[in-house]
Amino acid sequence: MRLSGIGELSLLDKIRKRFSAKIAGGRATVGIGDDAAVISPRGDLALTTDMMVEGVHFDLSYITPFQLGFKLVSVNVSDIYAMGGSPSYALLALALPPGTEEAFLDGLLDGVAAALRLYRARLVGGDLSSSPVMTLSATLIGRVSRSVKRGGARPGDFIYVTGPLGDSAMGLHLLKTIGKPVDLKKPVNKPFKWALLRPLLERHLQPVARNPKGFKRHATAMIDISDGLSIDLVRLCMEGRVGARIYEEKIPISFEMKTAAGYLGLDPLALALKGGEDYELLFTSPKKLSGAVCIGEVAKSGLMLVDRRGGHRPIRPEGYRHFEV
Repeated sequence: MRLSGIGELSLLDKIRKRFSAKIAGGRATVGIGDDAAVISPRGDLALTTDMMVEGVHFDLSYITPFQLGFKLVSVNVSDIYAMGGSPSYALLALALPPGTEEAFLDGLLDGVAAALRLYRARLVGGDLSSSPVMTLSATLIGRVSRSVKRGGARPGDFIYVTGPLGDSAMGLHLLKTIGKPVDLKKPVNKPFKWALLRPLLERHLQPVARNPKGFKRHATAMIDISDGLSIDLVRLCMEGRVGARIYEEKIPISFEMKTAAGYLGLDPLALALKGGEDYELLFTSPKKLSGAVCIGEVAKSGLMLVDRRGGHRPIRPEGYRHFEV
């Protein structure tokens, strides 16, 4: 059945029943069904929101409803983690075409629910609307005992990332080659073997946000890599009024990405620097830490990439930018 045949009140009731159970760690005085949610916070709160618009942020030719719902939550949780916080509550706003099938909404909510369980957060409200263009938005509220801002880096700090870069961008290239949505539970062996494909597709379709629990107390500045290492590093340095030196040979590139890039004639370093949607964390610290990859150090000024021969070239703010054509 299409959403136009169900009606707003029935849809709201469906969502309310679906997400009424408490999840450990959540404490809401008033949840779904009233004019506003009421929560009882303890300490500081971190709040973020992200919007996903069909044709801009996603293409239904390449993503399933479940993956879309999961990703919507993950990209917001990544922002909470980047502030050193822990997610607690979520608000969900969905603007869907009237002709959308109920099965699509069910799949989308399945993905949202799976992500909320993973991050131990609770849906407490939101909004529904009809729209000619599918637009999805989530707002996440998290607790934070010590916020880690973008502007805290100091010269001499080490620069870290939490994992391989460019996997998501390669996953998108692969999806366009495959030409249809991929169920991550059902192996596909073209154009490569599933062991090579799966981690790249998963990083794009169903990314898991990186929890900074093990190192956030040592971090001086932090940002999540949503638009690409180059542009997000520039943002972090601009906020701190510092520079950076990063080393090409230290940038983590997965075996899977490098192999797939070679077959498709793509530059793995370019994907790692400006591919976007990795949702790894980029942070600085004066300490040498394990559990993350050191790719360089903070400088007083200038943003430089040092190649394998010791040559220097400027780091440009390349990556995804809204409103650019």
